[in-house]
Amino acid sequence: MYYAILGTDVPNSLPLRMQVRQEHLARIQKLADAGKVLVGGPHPAIDNEDPGEAGFTGSLIIAEFESLQDAEAWASEDPYTTSGVFAHVEVKPFKIVIP
Repeated sequence: MYYAILGTDVPNSLPLRMQVRQEHLARIQKLADAGKVLVGGPHPAIDNEDPGEAGFTGSLIIAEFESLQDAEAWASEDPYTTSGVFAHVEVKPFKIVIP
């Protein structure tokens, strides 16, 4: 089943995000290479694909896991979680309806 992993950033997270970004992306790439990622990306803090110094307010990953517990465990070990970029992470089951 798919699970939505919604991370909410701490205020002014951009410098910390940049420090661990490559590690975060490499970890997600492993899931993608296994065919498990439906979509993923950050939430810009302003209405612009490149928010510059405004940074981001969080991230969303929708990926396939064996169970909610597996998705929660994966999210808890993400570099954005362990380094303090995310103030809060929510994991919920996700059902594809469209397309």
